Amino acid sequence: MTYFTNINKIKYEGAASKNPYAFKFYNPEEKIGDKTMEEILRFGVAYWHTFTEDLSDPFGVGTAIRPWDKFTGMDLAKARVEAAFEFFDKLGVPYFCFHDADIAPEGSSLRETYQNLDIIVDMIKDYMKDSKIKLLWNTANNFSHSRFVHGAASSSNADVFAYSAAKVKKGLEIGKELGAENYVFWGGREGYETLLNTDMKLEMDNLGRFFHMAVDYAKEIGFDAQFLIEPKPKEPTSHQYDFDVASGYAFLQHYDLQNKFKFNIEANHATLAGHTFEHELHYARIHGMLGSVDANQGHPLLGWDTDEFPTDVFSTTLAMYEVIKNGGIGRGGLNFDAKVRRGSFEPEDLFHAHIAGMDTFAVGLKVAQNLIDDNVLDNVVDERYNSYTEGIGLDIVEGRTDFHKLEQHALGLGEINNKSGRLEVIKATINQYLLRAYAGEISFNREIMG
Repeated sequence: MTYFTNINKIKYEGAASKNPYAFKFYNPEEKIGDKTMEEILRFGVAYWHTFTEDLSDPFGVGTAIRPWDKFTGMDLAKARVEAAFEFFDKLGVPYFCFHDADIAPEGSSLRETYQNLDIIVDMIKDYMKDSKIKLLWNTANNFSHSRFVHGAASSSNADVFAYSAAKVKKGLEIGKELGAENYVFWGGREGYETLLNTDMKLEMDNLGRFFHMAVDYAKEIGFDAQFLIEPKPKEPTSHQYDFDVASGYAFLQHYDLQNKFKFNIEANHATLAGHTFEHELHYARIHGMLGSVDANQGHPLLGWDTDEFPTDVFSTTLAMYEVIKNGGIGRGGLNFDAKVRRGSFEPEDLFHAHIAGMDTFAVGLKVAQNLIDDNVLDNVVDERYNSYTEGIGLDIVEGRTDFHKLEQHALGLGEINNKSGRLEVIKATINQYLLRAYAGEISFNREIMG
């Protein structure tokens, strides 16, 4: 069955194109450095937002019109698989991601849930044989059902801990069967509402134990996927234990897991934590912990997880700057953990949204590479910190001084002169690179299109 009957395969037509079903900047075959855009960006489609999201919100019912929603139960699950692989093929993405609850309905027992998953996983596996699509990562939904009201691995109820472990065990088996390159742990309810009834140490210790069990079982079954923690500061709990990359990294170090995990960093989660997207990417990068990216953005006027498709080219430029500096994204990718707006309810809007996101990151990639090639930001940073390349600064960096020597140096100083950080010039320069890239693309495409 065909679900997107009026849409053909999406192709690159260049910035001058007015075709809403064409890429303007994302050219999968174009080389940036020694790799193609497709190889660098490694785009993924989020199964939950694209095929199960109904666009409901706390104030209104769902508005999404989806041709597969005429089915129910397992028939609906199978129809979503059909629609998904049609979508993957027409959009031309290399990866997708899912939670277990996205692909198959929960049964009346855990055993029946397993059976439902087995049926759909077999179906997905068959479709993957004839498709270029690969599984970027899978994960377990250990947050939606009421049994997880007090958390999953951090639950106050040991039976829930066991149930959560069983779901993750099954998820690891599914990941291995489908060739997942990563496995994600998003602690949707791994936190607390109030300290008044919480044993934080026990909960965090149990979470550490849970992760070690997952590592052990993956090794037991020969599943060599990269394990990823996805930080988020709040929602649905008041405080989550993986608040941001810094707190997550401290957690991993404390429980001796830092060599087993990296981070899956979401833009909207970064802003909820009071950080920029590039801050979280940078912090992970300089500690060797950047694993993958959930590509979206939040609304600047709203204080919750709006999961918008990324369209801010300044932000994607700074994000891709970190990815390139990281030497690429490795086994990770750019998964669009994003949903269309509630008013964009037609099936075609799913294509428009992904095209916009892919084009936005393509621009960011090209501009970031130009900034790196021209050493724009490197030169700024090198000049700003050049006092640490000689004299007392070099002694500090190389550990050849102490408070006595530093005091002696300070007593001999006259007036200390700082230099301007020139932030406005830096931002204006990035804008120049952005506009130059866009103008060059328009000029190039007008030339080749006559």
